[in-house]
Amino acid sequence: MSRNLYRAFLDLMPAPALLVGEVVAYADGVADIELPDGNIIKARGTATVGDHVFARNGLIEGEAPALTPVTIEV
Repeated sequence: MSRNLYRAFLDLMPAPALLVGEVVAYADGVADIELPDGNIIKARGTATVGDHVFARNGLIEGEAPALTPVTIEV
């Protein structure tokens, strides 16, 4: 069976992570999102300051629930 080598190569690459955070600034369609660890990322999309959103690969994918993060050490 013949398989597309480029598709096989892409299948080896990890998918971009889905991140969740709170919008701390928004202007011109770009939001600054603070992640639970304190890092700030930029993502394009529609949001307002104070919203909790899901972001992946520089795009806002939707609203996220406002939950308290919990850290568990193993």
